[in-house]
Amino acid sequence: MTDRIVALLILVVILGAPVGMALVVTGELLLNFVFFYPLFMSALWMAGGTYFWLHWERHWPWRQGVPGLSGNPLVSILIPCYNEGPNARETIGAALAQRYEHIEVIAINDGSRDDTREVLDALAVQHPRLRVLHLAQNQGKAVALRMGALAAHSEYLVCIDGDALLDPDAVSYLVAPLIDNPRVGAVTGNPRIRTRSTLVGRVQVGEFSSIIGLIKRTQRVYGRVFTVSGVVAAFRRSALDRVGFWSPDMITEDIDISWKLQLDHWSIFYEPRALCWILMPETLRGLWKQRLRWAQGGAEVLLKNIRTIWRWRLRYMWPLLIEFCLSATWAFTFALTLLLWGVGYLVELPPELRVAGIVPPAFTGMLLAVVCLLQFALSLLIERRYEKRLGRNLFWVIWYPFAFWLVTLMTTLVSFPKVMLKVRQQRARWTSPDRGIKRNPTA
Repeated sequence: MTDRIVALLILVVILGAPVGMALVVTGELLLNFVFFYPLFMSALWMAGGTYFWLHWERHWPWRQGVPGLSGNPLVSILIPCYNEGPNARETIGAALAQRYEHIEVIAINDGSRDDTREVLDALAVQHPRLRVLHLAQNQGKAVALRMGALAAHSEYLVCIDGDALLDPDAVSYLVAPLIDNPRVGAVTGNPRIRTRSTLVGRVQVGEFSSIIGLIKRTQRVYGRVFTVSGVVAAFRRSALDRVGFWSPDMITEDIDISWKLQLDHWSIFYEPRALCWILMPETLRGLWKQRLRWAQGGAEVLLKNIRTIWRWRLRYMWPLLIEFCLSATWAFTFALTLLLWGVGYLVELPPELRVAGIVPPAFTGMLLAVVCLLQFALSLLIERRYEKRLGRNLFWVIWYPFAFWLVTLMTTLVSFPKVMLKVRQQRARWTSPDRGIKRNPTA
């Protein structure tokens, strides 16, 4: 109950911050925050991505310099599956095709209602390195991963989704940092989009290259990562055991486990060479459901940790907290700005609260456009070594900042109050996602 009261106070502060700004300052200042906050974040991501590339990434060999794993340890690849009958053969085939051969693959059928059981059982007969676990009822991805981790014979766990295709060298790149650095609890990989038949799908290519990739690099520079990629990540099993594995009541188990590990003083690395080809929504409805779940997961993690994160020994997590709260404040500020702009046409507002228009001035608009182009150019320079055909999607990439901030605005406005006012935590179970319309071959 105390956590809920504290969370409600935080919600009041975030909701009230734009209103307070409007009362103390002016509508013009609100509008400037709306336009310049994304500009500031883009500049921060570019600076962080550039430093990551100059300091580490440009020195890393690619393809010809795949790291060897000291001691030739067994690596367990965990694949939770729910209604993955059409994708299981391809996904498991890619997992078994790793160039690092000392692996076992564990597929966890989480109460699927299609032919996943039959497909997995048939594959297990063909491939001796594949083991299959069947859960009688759908328990959610967190429980499926936990069952797989408990059944694994290895200290090193590579976790992927049931519709993802691992690059042949992904296991080597993911596990090497865990072996070389005993305080690393997880390594997040580099997802690449293979559903590109609609505008929604193509625009997301820009997200994972020009935004998410730079964000991961930047967060790694200042020492903490908001979340591992739920579709491809490696974990140290002893670290998972210390924090109680994945939480079954969190809607996004990847965000939650990232915070649990880092609050327990484990580090998380980002490995851009660990490629994984994934399916993403290609309809607006599918995209909305996915991003709303992501936003709700971030808010749930804030609610869960709001009392303990203020301790001085956890100060290294404060940049993530500040970034999250600023993004939420930006969304509600934008909503308030739109409200003042609309109300101004109906009633006479005090001069300091008037918002003359929501279209940025010429100079501001030009500055935003230039920064976006710089961000695209930087991301293409960095990411082209991993996906040579990335330039083909340049036209679609340039539309992504508008879509990214619009989706951030809408999902925050819906998810944040929903999570903060929720009374009871429930088991987070699977729903079949939108996996796209047409799948492109890997690069």
